[in-house]
Amino acid sequence: MLLFWWFILFLGGRSGVAGQPHGEARDHVAQDREDSAPLGQDQQTRSQNHRGSPDGGDIIDCVPRHRQPALDHPLLKDHKIQRAAERPKKAAAAAAAGRNVSKSASRRAWHHAGHCPRGTVPIRRSSVDDVLRAKSLFHFGKKTLLRPPARSSDAPDVVSGNGHEHAIAYTINGGEFYGAKATINVWDPSVQVSPELYGDSRPRLFTYWTTNRRIAIGAAISPVSSFEGGQYDITVLIWKDPKLGNWWMSFGDGGALVGYWPAELFSHLSEHATMVEWGGEVVDTRPDGSHTATQMGSGHFAAGGFSRAGYFRNLEVVDADNTLASVGSGVSTLAENTDCYDIRSFAGDSAGDADGWGAYFYFGGPGNNPRCP
Repeated sequence: MLLFWWFILFLGGRSGVAGQPHGEARDHVAQDREDSAPLGQDQQTRSQNHRGSPDGGDIIDCVPRHRQPALDHPLLKDHKIQRAAERPKKAAAAAAAGRNVSKSASRRAWHHAGHCPRGTVPIRRSSVDDVLRAKSLFHFGKKTLLRPPARSSDAPDVVSGNGHEHAIAYTINGGEFYGAKATINVWDPSVQVSPELYGDSRPRLFTYWTTNRRIAIGAAISPVSSFEGGQYDITVLIWKDPKLGNWWMSFGDGGALVGYWPAELFSHLSEHATMVEWGGEVVDTRPDGSHTATQMGSGHFAAGGFSRAGYFRNLEVVDADNTLASVGSGVSTLAENTDCYDIRSFAGDSAGDADGWGAYFYFGGPGNNPRCP
């Protein structure tokens, strides 16, 4: 959901989604691990309709909605596709546009080049090279799941150690969360080792469930921001539908519905989350004895500020009344190794600060450098 831009809804204990390769943009709801195996693409159910991506690097297949690979999951045998959801309400009027000007990159998540016919959904076609980059067919599309160590109830639910490094903001003081929203600065950071799933370092919109015929899951996001140049961002909202319990995702300024994670897949999150986290993650395996040169965010530290460091802005959460509200000062931050990656957060004004950014933070770093050998 960057390099690694993410926000995750957590409910204590073990949480996580399989299938998130390190080195890509990612935004996702954390599912229980026993129910979170990725859903592979069924070559035999594809429609003959297919289109090229904006940059020519991907092939997008238009798959009949009722035959999309997600429905192969055994828990979804009798699932009926939900066509719409009750959107969260805003707690206060949106803030005015601010002096730090950025533009939306959401229009370029493939759908600007065309869209699939009604009744179908766009899915990026997996290639032979995609499969060969994985350790095996079993590992294709999955990330390694590590058991997190014991932690206190108010600590962020992340896997520290084993090479995992973070720069994140997370909610404090407990609570019940039914969704989260953020606007995320889009960069194309340098990745020392090519991501296993896509074979490149381009930021991508990544989930395993889709219903929208215009937004292709897995397609690259463009344009991207440049250092001290034009800035681009995307807005992502994930929330629980109060009627049917599915966890929905919308994308872009207009809140286009991308799809949802069916309620049948969850046990803990069948009710609500108790923590929300936003930020970046890099895995450093130190294969040559040195810290990875994989960048997070823009590849520059948080002190650089606007147009130099990556950011998340307008951090919001959804409450039990299905209302969106700013997190204000109700967040803390974590960065295990600030010589490699760091974060600086700002509370803003819950009613909309002068910048129109609400609660926000800058984050990122270059990885390997003289202070991070």
